[in-house]
Amino acid sequence: MSDKNDSYWRANVVLILSLLSVWFLVSFVCGILIVDFLDQFRFFGYKLGFWFSQQGSILFFIILIFVYVWRMNRLDADHGVDEDDQA
Repeated sequence: MSDKNDSYWRANVVLILSLLSVWFLVSFVCGILIVDFLDQFRFFGYKLGFWFSQQGSILFFIILIFVYVWRMNRLDADHGVDEDDQA
């Protein structure tokens, strides 16, 4: 049972770190560090760097929440700890 728990938590941590990496890339790198480079491109009439800083990062965060829920449900089902089994 311990190997199964270790496998589950390892997969959980990998998922969280992956999503946090995307979050960091979108919010900090695209929204702050390379904003001047991205501003030379336009997206829906706005400079791309401004769009990432103001609206794009929020949309990515919402998408990341849904990806997390979807992947955790799959991970729970794969390891037999989903909520449907406990009812």
